[in-house]
Formats: sequence, structure tokens, C-alpha cells
Amino acid sequence: MTNVLLLENPHPVATQMFEAKGMTVRSVNGSLDEDALIEALHDVQILGIRSKTEVSRKVLACSPSLEAIGAFCIGTNQIATSFAAERGVAVFNAPFSNTRSVVELAIGMIISLTRRMTVKNSVLHRGIWDKTAKNAHELRGRTLGLIGYGNIGTQLSVLAEAMGMRVVFYDTEEKLALGNAEPASSMAEVLRQSDVVSIHVDGAPQNAGLVGAEQFAQMKPGASFVNLSRGFVVDVDALKDALESGQIAGAAIDVFPEEPRANGEPFESPLQMMDNVILTPHIGGSTIEAQSSIGTFVAGKLTDFLAYGNTSMSVNLPNLTLPVSPTPVGRLCFMHHNVPGVMAKLNDVFAQDSVNVESQALATSGSIGYAITDVGSPLSKEMINLIKSSPASINVRYLPLGGPVQIP
Repeated sequence: MTNVLLLENPHPVATQMFEAKGMTVRSVNGSLDEDALIEALHDVQILGIRSKTEVSRKVLACSPSLEAIGAFCIGTNQIATSFAAERGVAVFNAPFSNTRSVVELAIGMIISLTRRMTVKNSVLHRGIWDKTAKNAHELRGRTLGLIGYGNIGTQLSVLAEAMGMRVVFYDTEEKLALGNAEPASSMAEVLRQSDVVSIHVDGAPQNAGLVGAEQFAQMKPGASFVNLSRGFVVDVDALKDALESGQIAGAAIDVFPEEPRANGEPFESPLQMMDNVILTPHIGGSTIEAQSSIGTFVAGKLTDFLAYGNTSMSVNLPNLTLPVSPTPVGRLCFMHHNVPGVMAKLNDVFAQDSVNVESQALATSGSIGYAITDVGSPLSKEMINLIKSSPASINVRYLPLGGPVQIP
């Protein structure tokens, strides 16, 4: 029996997909702290989380039954992914399932800031009528600057250009510019010429504090600022200073350096109670459509890994997919240290017991190697234990037709 633990309320479609495969699902609202998570993971093979649950090295070390982790979100910096790889635990995420939802929210924020809707809304709620065009603009002809040109940045680029905006972008990697978007040679170049700056970088540690007082000073006076990437990317105190001085006309922030672990918990930010600031509670991907897409995608990757060993789009293991052979008896999934001679020794073990290899594939990534082998006759427990006892072995699973079997 495969046991699944789901935290932080992923879309119900994930539960439906797991149960359709005969798995037992336990759901917990919100996240768990380290000790509670370790206790909850007893005899669990699949863990599903979102952004608030920290899966530390200790959690992984204390969870020997864990086979795979699904992050029902984009980011995986809350998971000790490298240590998970060392233990043969696959990690999957949803790198583009919520892209459209994030982009649409960004467009809404950009329009609201450019038309000064935040200020107009606030003063009208206070009973003050202020019908004026001062500092309000159309998007057409304005320049949007993108810091980060990945899945979200590129789609935002396309939609913004369709609305008449000029788009410039900067990315640390060379990227193909879509439409008429213009690559910049530096982040500072984007800041200097943009009427709206929108941040779309990943959660890599080197992005911490990427935007602070120096960067706000480089922006055009009166520009607007949007962040839907990671909270730790922006110095919010420096942003508040730039807003109060008028250097930045308005800001829209969806992510914060510190966020509550569950709904209903108190939240504080230096940016609260500012008329020219939009604050949203990390809802960039929080649409029914995005959450359903994420649930389907991540649950699909997890069930495919458990049933067939495929690691396509895993964030921490060599990516490998092997179509099932026409007449296999079983499939051996062998995670190992990437050292010379491993495959030769594996195939020698098969040959010694006259086991025919129907199909085989190998992928490596850094210090980790992964081989999937379809075999034409059953593997004995002695043979499997011999493979597991290899000094190079990290994790061995034998999958007969129909799904995984626990190896004693």
C-alpha cells in the first residue's frame, strides 16, 4: 500500500488521482513544523506540500519510507533537494502550471498602478472625490522592464506588448526575445528606462536582496514597481523609503520576506496603510484554473515515478523516461553514485541469473546516476539485495507490471 500525505490544501484533483491509483491519502490543513512533519511521515511514500512547509535534511534523514516529494507550486527552495537526491528521493514541482494566472495578476497590477487606481480607491473610501488625470497614463507607449525572462517573464512580455507596451528585459542567462522585446545588458539598464519594473526571478540564494535602495535610486523618478517572485528578493524598508520620497510612484507586492504559515494568522509589513501600494497575500497562482492544473501536473509526475520510475522534470534527479517494453516482466529502478563501472556490474548481475534485458536507459547529473531496466524474467530477492548492497547503490526499486512493490 502506498501512503500519501498532503499538506497545505493542494487542489482536490490530486487526491482523486492518487486514490484512483489505489493509494491512501491523508490531508492536513496548513503546514507542519519539523518535528510534527517527521512524525506524520512515518510509513509515507509520497509527500505533497506547497510553499510553507520546510522539508529539511533532518526530516529527510528521519523518513526512510519517503520515495518522492511533490511541491504543488513553482518554488522548491523550501526542500533540501540535494540531500533528497542523495537519498534517492525524487522532487517534482509545477514550473509553468500557474504561469497564466501570475501573468494576469501582474497585468492587473500594472494597469492599476499606471492609472493610479490604488490612490483613487483609497481616498474615495475616505469620502474624498478626486476626479483628475494627474499622473495617470495608458499602458500604450509605456515601457515595461522585466527582471527575469523565464516562463512568467516571457508570457508577460507577450501580453504587455499586445497592449501597446514596449518591453525591455534582463536575465542572467541568454534568452530568446519574444516579439519585439529588447534584451538589456544589465539590470541597471532596465531600471533606468522603465516606467514599470516587474520582478520575475527564481528563489536561488544569490537573488536575496537583489533589489534595494541602490536599485530604487536607479529607477526613473515616478516609476512603478511590481514583485510576484520571492519576498526575500526585495528590501521592503528601502521600497517604503522610495515610495515615501516619491522616487517610486506606486508598488504592487504579492510576496513577502516573512509570510504567515496559515490563513487567519496575523500579518505585518512596513508597506501596510500606504495608499499607493497594492498588497496581496501570495495569490499569484491562486486561481481555480491554476491550482487544478498544478494538482494534475504534480500528481501525474508523482504517480508516474512510483509506478514506472520515470523522473522527467524532476528538479533534483537525472531526468529519465523509459517507455514500457512490449513484454517485460518487471522494471528495476537503480539510483546510484555516478562512478565508473556501475552499469557493467549491474548487467553482470543480470547475466549471472540469465535475466534478459528487454530495454535499458541511463541518465546522470553531477554525482547521481539513474538507470531504468526492463527485464524479461522475475528478479529474485537475492538478486535485488545483491544490487542494493553495491557500494554505489543509493536506492533500488523493483516494479512489476501494475505498480511498485516494497523490497524487504
